[in-house]
Amino acid sequence: MSVYHKDQLDKISGKIKDIKFGMFTSTDDSKIMTSRPMTCQQIDGEGNMWFFVSDEASFGHDLLTNPGVNVSFASPGDSLYLSVFGRAEMLRDHRKAEELWNPLLKAWFPGGLADPHLALIRLRIQSAEYWDASSSKMMQLFSMARAALTGERPTGLGEHATICL
Repeated sequence: MSVYHKDQLDKISGKIKDIKFGMFTSTDDSKIMTSRPMTCQQIDGEGNMWFFVSDEASFGHDLLTNPGVNVSFASPGDSLYLSVFGRAEMLRDHRKAEELWNPLLKAWFPGGLADPHLALIRLRIQSAEYWDASSSKMMQLFSMARAALTGERPTGLGEHATICL
């Protein structure tokens, strides 16, 4: 893996490390998009996001025929927004499940690691886009007020970037 690639993954991981849930959006065979909150368990060094899921999840079939998904993360209090696009697949990988397992998951998988419906989603990240306006609210207001008075676009509101892996 190149240093550039690692830096990009570290940037994505760092942005979402404190955001508990992302909205995982998939498309069904009728091209209808649906979203559900999911917790990213890990972004590994190869650019995969990992999620626990039940093999009974209604959108599981959709991943077979429409693997392109988006996961959006938001922390409005920090003015941070991140959107990840990639290809997802549902799989059973007991070793990976063991690595990522934590006791809180028993709420969804009462049988623990032996639960018959326990599965994982591996999302291979292709691109991500983020908006991070972590400057103080006062600086953001000042920039917008100055822009309103001058008729120019506001500057200094934060960082916006697209990452392609």
